[in-house]
Amino acid sequence: MTTIFLICAVVGGTVLVAQFVMTLIGLGGDALGVDLPGDLDGEPDSVFSGDGLAGAQGDPGAIFRILSFRTVVAALAFFGIGGLAADSIGASPAATLLVATGSGALALVAVYWLMRGVCSLKSDGTARIERTVGRHGTVYVSIPARRDGSGKIQMNLQNRTMEFDAVTDGARLVPGAKVMVVDVVTPSTVAVEPIEARERNEV
Repeated sequence: MTTIFLICAVVGGTVLVAQFVMTLIGLGGDALGVDLPGDLDGEPDSVFSGDGLAGAQGDPGAIFRILSFRTVVAALAFFGIGGLAADSIGASPAATLLVATGSGALALVAVYWLMRGVCSLKSDGTARIERTVGRHGTVYVSIPARRDGSGKIQMNLQNRTMEFDAVTDGARLVPGAKVMVVDVVTPSTVAVEPIEARERNEV
């Protein structure tokens, strides 16, 4: 058993360190991360999320969603380390195997939750025009009345100053006028109205 534990610790540990080094030099974890069904690069589904173990009752295969290349490698490494540690203190073969299995299982779950946390911290930096609705902006280029052409507005979106084409159903809007986005017309054009008019309509 000692040889098996040693092989698992060396192989798993080597791959784990290699993944870490590749991530540091910019190659990313995917360089060695051909994931199994539980892909942590997307939205991870797991028996351990949401309603916890209850999810396994309706889906017998749910337990396997936690598996990925990263989690399996971590489990392999800690299975070997745990086994070697138990063996070094003279534990019985049964106890040694139990410690090794428990260490591997804990590493599997710990790495899964760690990767899940890292994925949740990733933010989408794309400035989506749909997020402009309800936000205030300033007319940058005059906007013709009654949608007889388009102008431009500037606004702060996702901590960036963005510029969009804009149309209005009301009177002509001159540069410097404060407006609110009320609709998205095209992927690059929004509909706006003066903030004063909007406030009057809400009263």
